[in-house]
Amino acid sequence: MQKLTNKEEEIMHILWKLKKAFVKEIQAEITEDQPHYNTLSTIVRNLEEKGFVAHNAFGNTHQYYPTVTLEAYSKKFMNTAIDNYFNSSYKNMVSFFAKEEKISAAELREILAMIENPKQEK
Repeated sequence: MQKLTNKEEEIMHILWKLKKAFVKEIQAEITEDQPHYNTLSTIVRNLEEKGFVAHNAFGNTHQYYPTVTLEAYSKKFMNTAIDNYFNSSYKNMVSFFAKEEKISAAELREILAMIENPKQEK
């Protein structure tokens, strides 16, 4: 699975949210730096070539839908980030967030409980 550009990720998040959409519907969801319709259409077709979206044809227009789930992409993205930035160590990642005060002791205790009791759900 390829890493997406920031704009491609933004479009994928829109498609994951909408489930399926025409280019004009995707364009309506973009709030900042809205690309021209033709540019957006090209980006969506590139996503299709990369295997992230597919389409249903309705005459001359296409309705696009994601073929890769948010969960699958997130898992791949997080694994790559951990490999690249934390020496493939989840401990290093958690330590980083603890040092940056991005995770609380209570959240760490919750994570520890999930690790110790993986079958229990909240």
